[in-house]
Amino acid sequence: MIIDLHIHGCYSRATSKNLDLKNLEKWAKVKGVDLLGTGDFTHPKWIEEIKNNLVEQPSGLLVSKTGFPFMLQTEVSLVYTKEGKGRRVHNLVLAPSLEVVNQITDWLLTKGRVDYDGRPIFKIPCPEFVEALRKISPEIEIIPAHIWTPWFSMFGSNSGFDSLKDCFQDQAKHIHAIETGISSDPAMNWRLKQLDNINIVSFSDLHSFWPWRLGREATILNTKKNYKDIINSLRTGQGLTGTIETSPSYGKYHFTGHRDCNICVDPKKSKELNFICPKCNKQMTRGVAERVEELADRPEGYIRPNAPEVYTLLPLHELIASIYGIKSFTSKKAFELYNNLISHFKSEYDILIHISEEELYKVAEPSLVKLIMQNRKGELKLKPGYDGVYGELILE
Repeated sequence: MIIDLHIHGCYSRATSKNLDLKNLEKWAKVKGVDLLGTGDFTHPKWIEEIKNNLVEQPSGLLVSKTGFPFMLQTEVSLVYTKEGKGRRVHNLVLAPSLEVVNQITDWLLTKGRVDYDGRPIFKIPCPEFVEALRKISPEIEIIPAHIWTPWFSMFGSNSGFDSLKDCFQDQAKHIHAIETGISSDPAMNWRLKQLDNINIVSFSDLHSFWPWRLGREATILNTKKNYKDIINSLRTGQGLTGTIETSPSYGKYHFTGHRDCNICVDPKKSKELNFICPKCNKQMTRGVAERVEELADRPEGYIRPNAPEVYTLLPLHELIASIYGIKSFTSKKAFELYNNLISHFKSEYDILIHISEEELYKVAEPSLVKLIMQNRKGELKLKPGYDGVYGELILE
């Protein structure tokens, strides 16, 4: 079962107006995702969308009219000051029922508003947040989101902490998993001993329903499709068999840099520059790779014993656009090529992970098949992303 539990709806900032449950389900099936988060359950208009279009099940999940499953999920931004430093930490919240969702929202309303954004902001410290939600229900799961992003995360270089314990204090015992984010992968997180007993998951954090966003990162479980068993898997690691990642270089904050000056540097070079842009002398945005080096207490290349499998894949649209020189993923040409491939096989994941090279040659041009196989083997080269700029695939 492939799951993507970091979703946003059309009432979140910087999202598509057409980002509704119908389109999420449609493209999840095309991508090969078996279970989605609902996204944004604290927003009054979006929770009405959920209640009007999904039916709650005894399993703790909700299903659409066609039976596609969703798990109640939202993201909350906690912005506060601790030890004289501004902290901005995003957390995913998973809930077992609409009744519990109502209680979460009622509690948040005592702290502020929930109607202005699908991902609301509250001046609540992380420990207080976890403790309050667990009082509502111990079945609620909190997962620190995209934990290395410079501006809004647990380990963020500009707004975070140096350890999970510092961030969540006495509530750290209730944090069982962390989300890698686009700019890091499991191998980068294995380098921190403090995360040895924490499960590593990946989700898309999508702001549109298109298949180059939905499921671009996901988690693979071998467990029953109900809330209790899925949460148990995320908490214990039992049945958590793998994750699907983009290459960390693809992420918008992998390397240190300054977008306005087109400056992108690796961790070694950025230290030599003292994190100052060599063109304008302004502070550069410190990348995830550099932040990992700062906190890591193991060498690069360390492999966690018995770690789940990791699939490192770029979305199929990225491969198609690169091979054919297509500038827009949404162009007619890009979708003609994409839909032709999808029509022959089960899903995009099926093409990227499972279909044999011989079968692919029957329906796709050799250059594209070669790129799909390089993608599958982790042999693609990318120009690293930095300071809000996505990484780029380099064709040789």
